[in-house]
Amino acid sequence: MKLYNYFRSSASFRVRIALHLKGLAYDYLPIHLAKGEQRQPAFAAVTAEGLVPVLQTDDEHRLTQSMAIIEYLDETHPQPPLLPADALGRARVRALAQIVACEIHPLNNLRVLKYLVHDLKASEDAKNAWYRHWVRLGLQAYEGQLATQTGRYSHGDTPTLADCCLVPQIFNARRFDCDLSGLPRTMAVFDACMQLQAFQNAQPSACPDAEA
Repeated sequence: MKLYNYFRSSASFRVRIALHLKGLAYDYLPIHLAKGEQRQPAFAAVTAEGLVPVLQTDDEHRLTQSMAIIEYLDETHPQPPLLPADALGRARVRALAQIVACEIHPLNNLRVLKYLVHDLKASEDAKNAWYRHWVRLGLQAYEGQLATQTGRYSHGDTPTLADCCLVPQIFNARRFDCDLSGLPRTMAVFDACMQLQAFQNAQPSACPDAEA
């Protein structure tokens, strides 16, 4: 398999975590978003969306959208599972994952932040305030959902799709100096995840294109 991704992309980070949790080998193909490589013709031939990640399977199919990619990996390589066996558990894990992937991330990804600055002429301070506001709101919702948490991770005693989404969001929140106080359950889950080698191996600093 091949993974087109960017070391700082939280969506790419999610997929890297899933691949490492499942012990799946892949070729790392960097697309530098900050330099605009996603807009180059070579990448346009890979995906019309112009976004990362893109997973190219062994039989040359190209999959987009991190959540769809992770569920594909879970269906084709079911061990260890990233979704619970029961329907209620799967619904809860997907809901937690979507707090990050659907509520926080779309408002704060790179192209949105660039639009705020370049097109709407927002100052750097205003951009950062925007970012921190939506991260804080989303993580408070995540914390509230963890009130019914049982186990070490977001759902139970093994990592799930929810943890694949949460950990990259915490990394980005720290990079933007977001307020992470008052989130004891959420941060305990993050700390538990980061004790696992799969999460360590997937983090941005471990990527071949990581910048000093």
